[in-house]
Order: sequence, then C-alpha cells, then structure tokens
Amino acid sequence: MAGNSKRQGAMRKPGSKKGPVVGSGGQRRKGLEGKGPTPKAEERPGHHAYRKSNAAAKREQRSKDKPTSELVAGRNPVVECLRAQIPATALYVAIGIDTDDRVADAVRMAADRGISVLEVSRPELDRLTGMAMHQGLGLQVPPFEYAHPDDLLEAARSTDEPPLIVALDGVTDPRNLGAVIRSAAAFGANGVLLPQRRSAGITAVAWRTSAGTAAKIPVAIATNLTRELRALASQGLMIIGLDADGSMELDDLHLATSPLVVVVGSEGRGLSRLVKEACDATISIPMSAGVESLNASVAAGVVLAEVARRRRAAGRV
Repeated sequence: MAGNSKRQGAMRKPGSKKGPVVGSGGQRRKGLEGKGPTPKAEERPGHHAYRKSNAAAKREQRSKDKPTSELVAGRNPVVECLRAQIPATALYVAIGIDTDDRVADAVRMAADRGISVLEVSRPELDRLTGMAMHQGLGLQVPPFEYAHPDDLLEAARSTDEPPLIVALDGVTDPRNLGAVIRSAAAFGANGVLLPQRRSAGITAVAWRTSAGTAAKIPVAIATNLTRELRALASQGLMIIGLDADGSMELDDLHLATSPLVVVVGSEGRGLSRLVKEACDATISIPMSAGVESLNASVAAGVVLAEVARRRRAAGRV
C-alpha cells in the first residue's frame, strides 16, 4: 500500500503526512477557545486609531526634546542682541578669553540688565553652542512667547486708528521676519501673523534683525493662515496681498484708510494659491524696468510706509 511500503523510495518523509499527526489531540479544541476581550482600537496595531495615537505620542516627545532656549554665539551677534534689548537669561564667557571692547561691552550690558554672567570652559561652551564659532561668548535667549491671533484684533481695537495687521505667507528667512516686524512696529501695525508651517519663527537672528521691536508688537501664529484671514475678513478687515501681477498698483491703494491686513509672500514663489484667493485685492509696487522683485521685507516696508502716509493725510483732512 502506497505510503506503508517498506521499499526504498516508498516511505513518506516524516512530518509530510496530511491530517492530524501523533500528539495533535486537543489542537482543534484549543483553536475554538477565545482569545479574551477585544483590545481597544488605540491598542490594535494597524488600526487608524492606533496610528493616530502613536503619531500624537511622537509629536509630544519631539516637543519635549526641543531645546527650551537658544544660544547666540559670537562676539558681534551677542553684543548686537544685548544692545537690541533682546530678553536673555545668561551670558557665557569662556575662561581665559582674550578681552576686547566687544567682550567688555557684553559683560557690562549684561550686568546692567541683571543677566547672569557665567564663566565656563571652552569645551563646555563648544558643547553649549553646538561647536559654533562662539569666539568665547554665548548668550542664552529664552523661547519667544507668541500671542493668540485674536489678541491682534483686540490690540487694534484698543487704539483710535483702523486696525492694521501684517501677515506673512511662506517667509522662511528669520532675517526677513525680523525686518518685517521692525517695519510693522515703525509704521503703526497692531501685530504680525505667522502661519504654523513653512514659516520662520522668532529666533535670536529674528530678534537681532528686529532691533528689539519683537518685544513691542504682538506676534501670533495661525494654525491655518487662510482660515484666519477669512475670519479677519468676517470681522470687517480688508485683505490685500503683495503680488508682482497685482490687480492694482500701490499708487491706487485707496483701501489704506480702511481696517486692513497686508499679506506678504515669499520672495521666491510669492503668495500661495489659497492665500491669494482669500485676498480682496492684490497690490503691485511700481518699479523701474529690469528689476524683477523686491526682498519680502523691503516690499513690506514700502507698502506699510504708504499705508501710514495715507492715514496721516486722511487725519489732517
């Protein structure tokens, strides 16, 4: 009988027989036993709730891993930050540093403002600055405290002037951000609005470029810039965007005396499509032939200066 013959080549290989084998009794019964209560959705790998929970945990961990402060490195940057009255918590000075006027000025200004002056070894300062070219000086700057978007409109309504808010769309250079904040403060804006993604934040570089004005004007972050612009429009503000192919030129900006939001796009791509669709009008700046565009911060300064001029003129009428 096939499979039972003792002839060579007629034997089945061990373990190849179909069906139950020796010692398999009870396996079918075990297969019918339950596996306990169904785990929660958040505990079941592959479930969308499990993936969502894991993603939230990773975001929380990343936020915990972020440094709570920033260290400005280098003699000139440190002195500039101190002169600009940028908030700081400590000045690190390397032991045995070659003292010059910048070091003396930094120590004096820090002491006058009650900022701790700490002597550390050069290897320790290397570690603190991430091996940056610190030249023996490092300034610890605390994280910036952003306002809520609603605070901008509340600040505007506390004045006698029509609201003026500056919004940035895709400006990723902190130097441009700092320069825009400085222009916004100089020409009477009530605040600056930044998108949560694809935007520069208030770092030490932005602080320094703003010449300390970031402490004098509220800067808020919008989770969704387009939605926030539409919310401001529903509150009666006109939304105008800077665009090389604008629907009107700056000379025709009769909306300047109205409650206004000026939206500045990035120098490279300008305004994003959704933000442009949220604008009531787009403004172009007349320029000489052969010049394609202006730096984002320069363009913002030009428009804000024109808005301030028209408002002063309207106040004299």
